Amino acid sequence: MKAVVRRLLQCLVVVSLIVAIGGHWAFVQSVAWVGMTLSYSKTDSLLVALQKTLSGQHPCKLCKIVDEGKKEEQKHGTFKVEHLEFLQLVTTLAVYPLVVHDQASCDPSEFTALSASPPKPPPRAA
Repeated sequence: MKAVVRRLLQCLVVVSLIVAIGGHWAFVQSVAWVGMTLSYSKTDSLLVALQKTLSGQHPCKLCKIVDEGKKEEQKHGTFKVEHLEFLQLVTTLAVYPLVVHDQASCDPSEFTALSASPPKPPPRAA
């Protein structure tokens, strides 16, 4: 059961990241291009259909929606870098909490020195 929940959360994170970087528009645009190519290929050859689809001169309704959505995101989607730096700092502190050692309690007698010196000459391979 834990594995299923963990996998679901991982998928949710991946989808959230894709949406955050605008990947959903690429998916919708791809769907629009496939639909346009199929539509144009009914009357023209596949090569001509692809040229019409990808030229940008014959946008479909879905292409117009994608363009408007991207423009809206650019207007309202200004996310400052300071926010990302703050989030990185918070994440770093949460993952690697600061550890402060009290230097006054450090006793030098706890450290033992190696008394044995290395063998001279080096041992021969058997």
